[in-house]
Amino acid sequence: MRKLYIGNKNYSSWSMRPWVLMQQAGIAFEEVKVRFDSFEVDSDFKRTMQALNPTGQVPLLVDGDLAVWDTLAIAEYLADNFPDIALWPPGKVQRARARSVCAEMHAGFRELRSHCGMNIEADLSEAGAQIWREQAGVRGDVARIEAMWSELLASHARTHPDGMLFGAFGIADAYFAPVVMRLTRYALPVNGEVAAYMERLQALPGVKAWIDEAVAEHDFLPFEEPYRQAPGAPFKRTAG
Repeated sequence: MRKLYIGNKNYSSWSMRPWVLMQQAGIAFEEVKVRFDSFEVDSDFKRTMQALNPTGQVPLLVDGDLAVWDTLAIAEYLADNFPDIALWPPGKVQRARARSVCAEMHAGFRELRSHCGMNIEADLSEAGAQIWREQAGVRGDVARIEAMWSELLASHARTHPDGMLFGAFGIADAYFAPVVMRLTRYALPVNGEVAAYMERLQALPGVKAWIDEAVAEHDFLPFEEPYRQAPGAPFKRTAG
């Protein structure tokens, strides 16, 4: 049985991608959660993960004697091993587009990722309002995401009823699931078409399962939430 090593579901955006992909696609795996105690070299998390892969990070897919790290590498490995599931869209043009937007997410949107860390359990609408006012880079990232998703959704609306980015659920939707979490929890403004896609994605069984389990963790990590002093505490406003 292949194993997928992940971090805390409430915080680990990179872990969410392959877990949701495999869960929603019906690919069997054993989940191994390695709790984030810290990311220092002597932490239990780092010691555990560095014994398994040279990056010392999650996610990590272990299939027999093979260890595959990095979310894109895991996605490509799964696509190669499960061609009948069509994790990438059919046709080389659409596959190229899907790979392009996933690679853009992998390397980009740094302002959104920096200022809006994933936290599924919390209502961060107040934080989101301040960030939206003060961070032009976040507004720029959201504008690009909104334009990207709107174009992709419009191009497949007439041909596929599922309403995912490339028609049917696939790697691109799993890849952007943590972005949906950020946009939702920080209540960042998006147009109606994008908001409807976000609702559809969160309603998928695989995505909903991750969200439900993240909320149920009840594992408050202060180093992951410098903007709160305790679970349920209000957002701590910054100066300026």
